[in-house]
Amino acid sequence: MTSEQILIGAGLTLVLAVASQLLASRLRVPAIIVLLPVGFAAGAVTDDVHPDRLLGPAFSPLVSLAVAVILYDAGLGLDLRKLTGHARQVVVRLVWVGVLVTAPATAFAAAPLLGVSGRAAAMLGAVLVVSGPTVVGPLLNFVRPNERVQRILVWEGSLIDPIGGILGALVFHALVSEQHREFGRGLLRFASSTGLGLLGGAVGAALLWLLLVRARLNEVLGTNAQLAVVVGIAAVCDALRDDTGLIAAVVMGVVVATAPVFDLPARRTFLETLVALIVGVLFVSISSTVTWASVRPVLLPALGLAAVLVLVVRPVVAALSTVRTDLDEGERAFLGWMAPRGIVAASTAATFSTGLAAAGIGGADRILPTTFLVIVSTVTLYGLTAVPVSRLLRVARPARSRPLLVGGEPWTVELATVLRSAGLDVLLWAGRDEQRARISAAGLELADGELLATASGEGAEQEGVTAVYLLTAEDEFNALAAAVLREESELPVFRLPAAAPGPGAVGDTPAAMVLPAALTGPELARRHAAGARLLRRPADGELPPGHDLLFTLDRSGHLRPATLHGEPAHPAQVTERIVLGPA
Repeated sequence: MTSEQILIGAGLTLVLAVASQLLASRLRVPAIIVLLPVGFAAGAVTDDVHPDRLLGPAFSPLVSLAVAVILYDAGLGLDLRKLTGHARQVVVRLVWVGVLVTAPATAFAAAPLLGVSGRAAAMLGAVLVVSGPTVVGPLLNFVRPNERVQRILVWEGSLIDPIGGILGALVFHALVSEQHREFGRGLLRFASSTGLGLLGGAVGAALLWLLLVRARLNEVLGTNAQLAVVVGIAAVCDALRDDTGLIAAVVMGVVVATAPVFDLPARRTFLETLVALIVGVLFVSISSTVTWASVRPVLLPALGLAAVLVLVVRPVVAALSTVRTDLDEGERAFLGWMAPRGIVAASTAATFSTGLAAAGIGGADRILPTTFLVIVSTVTLYGLTAVPVSRLLRVARPARSRPLLVGGEPWTVELATVLRSAGLDVLLWAGRDEQRARISAAGLELADGELLATASGEGAEQEGVTAVYLLTAEDEFNALAAAVLREESELPVFRLPAAAPGPGAVGDTPAAMVLPAALTGPELARRHAAGARLLRRPADGELPPGHDLLFTLDRSGHLRPATLHGEPAHPAQVTERIVLGPA
């Protein structure tokens, strides 16, 4: 290709990736649902969007390194301290039972359905064991299942991806070297690959400790250092043994997320932006290599294979993985109805199918188009059905509000208790030890970690937070936190009015997001100490003298604050009011 064609191809790939993600955001669907058909169409109508032509032999190793960065970012969301009890047991089972059941079951079904050789079917079975955070995460954020189910599925997707990548590499080498009958040697290679990945992850975690903890790099340099370490370690591991860099990347992410010594900022804006861009470019690039001529012969058989995976294999894996655990029937059934395929399946298929075809293995040319169709069909099916299924199985979080109250003053703890008595699931965060002790003594749920990690991004999505209320006694903290959260979070953020308004951050919050001006932090604390209490009152009638409106509740359990604009909901919609008044 000429330099002009390379420039046009690279630019068009990037533009299509970003445009697809923007469109998916507007449509409120997982981005992969748009990315795959867009990439497929681009490959069909233009000769420029073809990564094998743009990058040549560099395409496959670059994909592996890009996936390592994605899995490292996914690992940063995996805190071992939050995976306890039977949930941890289920995750471990879903990974090893999933591999042992899915790979052979897929191979046995693929051979007759697709008319491929046994070796090509074995490769396809190894490719399709994976799920992945790039598709599971967006689906779960849209569905909003309960916290335990969400954590189990996110952990499963993040852990099974590198294992599936290594399994694919081992199966590939066994097939092309005619060693597929030597089972013992295959197990030894798998164990050594896993060990190499774990060792690489440990070395990478040590390097990250030196750079992020001892050297105390700022956020920009710290992000650059993380990328350099992840890519460098993954490259070394992959050079020694295929796809072991994926395990190293996940291990590094989990260690950084779990070890208390790593005090990373809650905001990872650049890294998250880069990962989103990588995901989009990879999906467009890989799907552009699939042609209609290769898809048409396997269209119906691939859909049949997807049906086997969805209706038979996944329910069996989920049933075996949840036996003798405390998960209820709805949670078990939902785990059996959520196993979309993602970027690792696509990259593994793209990496190894060409080599198998060159080795003369019958049906190898059908691996990539079949994987493409399985990805599209599973993501579309789960994306369209997950919400009604979660409601039917009663695993979806209730639609009612879940406020995050920031602060641990006595009146704030009482407010949380009153809201909980009204049927709301309240979460609190406080920075001081005595405030945290007060919250725990009241039997209320206390958020761990940084405020930003709980009130924005993945933390808020996993906790199910619907709004943030900054109720501390420090006006400057409330104002500054409100300004930061408005930039970092899509949640509504409200704060107490300043006791002494002045220039700077304190006066920067829109009036619509400030609670009634008469109820400053010191005033609320003073009145509460003097005997006033937080009370629930009926919606009808005028409030008695000495009572101040704080919140209203409607029939759906939605909490709305009274702000400088007054009562937020139409009286006909309000069922209850939360007020401050005499006991």
